Amino acid sequence: MLSLSRSESRRPRIFHWLIPALIALCASGGAFAAEGAQRVDDYLNGLNSLKADFEQFTFNAERTQMMERRGTLYLQRPGRFRWEYEGPDKQIIIADSKRVYVHDVELKQVSHQSQTKALRGTPALLLSNSEPIEQHFEVRPIESSDGRDWVELIPKDTETDVVRIELGFGKDTLDSLIMEDSFGQETRLNFTGAQRNVSLKPDLFEIDQRAVDDFLPFD
Repeated sequence: MLSLSRSESRRPRIFHWLIPALIALCASGGAFAAEGAQRVDDYLNGLNSLKADFEQFTFNAERTQMMERRGTLYLQRPGRFRWEYEGPDKQIIIADSKRVYVHDVELKQVSHQSQTKALRGTPALLLSNSEPIEQHFEVRPIESSDGRDWVELIPKDTETDVVRIELGFGKDTLDSLIMEDSFGQETRLNFTGAQRNVSLKPDLFEIDQRAVDDFLPFD
């Protein structure tokens, strides 16, 4: 069984940075720094699905590395995604347009929350509506020192735990993302092999209840 302390320690981090990360990934486009928010809106209008591999590095406020993870992201608009972590501590996070599920594979346990509540106060609303990105972010180009085009997004919603998102673009794709939360913790994501508008199986966005012993709602 998953202890309450272990479960509780996972939930806040997952829901305060994962959803904005998905939004930032959806907003990828090589001309973003040059064309600004309109380029992002144009990209989102044509985005139906996405698949990408990722590496995730998490640092505390003193910038000491706390965690390193790898996995694959699947996104199906509107409102469905699968964030699948590899390794012995395997974890799968699924949104099915109604609820968000955090599946601890080893312990056969799922924590879940209504998707409306999970997205509240975050830029994730862009997944399910057509509002322009500047309605939710202040968008600023950042001077680059590594050959990438960098753009900073500052959430306008003061209720979200995410205070800053930076997007780093290579030639024509998003390959880096950095997020800082209100506690000073920083999460860095590197993306590779991104495939836009690929065909994804519907069961990627479903929890296999045969593989789960416990469902723990935390609405």
